[in-house]
Amino acid sequence: MRAPGPRPDTSSRPIAEVGLFMTAFLLGGAGGLVGSIAGSVFGTAGLFAGGLAGGLLVSPLSAAIALWRGWIAAPQYRRTVIGAAVGFVAAAGVAVSTLSSPVGPIAGSSLTGIGALIGSRVGRGTVGRS
Repeated sequence: MRAPGPRPDTSSRPIAEVGLFMTAFLLGGAGGLVGSIAGSVFGTAGLFAGGLAGGLLVSPLSAAIALWRGWIAAPQYRRTVIGAAVGFVAAAGVAVSTLSSPVGPIAGSSLTGIGALIGSRVGRGTVGRS
């Protein structure tokens, strides 16, 4: 049995972008949920602060998974974390503004994935290209 060789660069393949988007989308939502539950002990303000903190804390995890899977290269890690964090803050704003509808928070959560994608592309010269 042979030892596995180096992983091929998959950062330009569409599946890498889908994987990065879904990872940031799902982990951002899960982090926000767990943070909200933990923060609810401290009342309404704690619920919102915990949700924001939980979502921001999983941004590095999303990027680490993408790096581990080969969806991004090591130099893209930091920009991907920043993009996911900025996207989550925007998603939190959308979610808070649309609490009466289940569509708003779910659609807003996609901003975390979009932010991670944009962050991973910044510096590669591929922002705005398809």
